[in-house]
Amino acid sequence: MDRLWAPWRMAYIKGHRDSTPCFLCAALRSKRDSANYVVERGRDCFAILNRFPYATGHLMIAPNAHRGSLVELTDAETLEMMELTRRMQRALDKALRPHGYNLGMNLGRVAGAGLLGHVHQHVVPRWNGDTNFMPVTAETKVMPMTLAGVRRALLKSGGRR
Repeated sequence: MDRLWAPWRMAYIKGHRDSTPCFLCAALRSKRDSANYVVERGRDCFAILNRFPYATGHLMIAPNAHRGSLVELTDAETLEMMELTRRMQRALDKALRPHGYNLGMNLGRVAGAGLLGHVHQHVVPRWNGDTNFMPVTAETKVMPMTLAGVRRALLKSGGRR
């Protein structure tokens, strides 16, 4: 059996509890977009950088309303989630020039959801050769840009309307 070791995720795992207030709702309420790495606010959804990214530019698109499942979204929220995903892909293309993307949702604990109760879509830019020996041999994930730097690049590249 092969194993993928991701030790950089431990800070998130140890810090997260089901009783912890929803960090997406907290970021949305705070209005401190720079400090919370919010890239865009829409009428029904918003885009925020993942504080524990799998790759540089890893974003999450979430509804403004705290909804736990895709089936709970309104038609307007569903449409805006996809429109915002498309806009963020364009901004990432311009700002970071990735070679591809992983898009997805983890719905439910058994599906790998780290945040239960607030549905969100992950947008993970990928590059040829972006995985290397560092996480395996040195328990280190090499991130070539800070979250603040990625946010600035996205805003400069049209990430916000």
